Amino acid sequence: MHGAKWIDASEPAELAHTNRRAPAGLVVHTDTLLPGEVARRAGMRLTTPERTVFDLGRRLKGVAAVQRIDALMNATQVKAEDIEPLIAAHPRAWGLGKLCTTLPLVDGGAESPYESLTRYLLVQRGFPKPETQIVVLDEHGEIFAVLDMGWREYQVGVDFDGAHHWTDPRQRRRDIERYGYLPELGWIDVRVNAGILHNRVEWLYDRVGAALISRGCPKTW
Repeated sequence: MHGAKWIDASEPAELAHTNRRAPAGLVVHTDTLLPGEVARRAGMRLTTPERTVFDLGRRLKGVAAVQRIDALMNATQVKAEDIEPLIAAHPRAWGLGKLCTTLPLVDGGAESPYESLTRYLLVQRGFPKPETQIVVLDEHGEIFAVLDMGWREYQVGVDFDGAHHWTDPRQRRRDIERYGYLPELGWIDVRVNAGILHNRVEWLYDRVGAALISRGCPKTW
């Protein structure tokens, strides 16, 4: 309802209701909702984006929580600091520990679950949290590329290549031009795909680590 993408259609709908006996296909929660935590869209009452982040962070954990919250923040422009008033208003709510662990890891700049996963893996390994959607300018001050994530001060980027980067000829041509010219603008860009993230993640750590060290970044991983 808030416009977040990447939600599995098989996931059950979740309701806040006093009746715990949920029919098939629904999950019911009996949480307390305070004034200002409920909105209305298309005639339907629903939790605000901030309250939805609050609930997702308490109920999910690890990369699943980060991916879902990233997507919601990307769609709504909610920030992690916007959740602090809800934490203060519900000091005894179940799952606050998980929420407070997750919030420093989220970033609404992620534009896909795999971008979220890439960033999550890097941070969990001990790398400094990367900035997302880094704009790279060419020598004329025009936008040349937008990197999925990276460290601007070291001019090191990380890009996730989805399937369209290989199946779309126009995209493939742009990628070749882009990655060939980024070094001339002073950038090291590490490209990853699903196979690397799932099966060869040490390769990611090695490549990113070597790039950051070569640019003077203190090793924290």
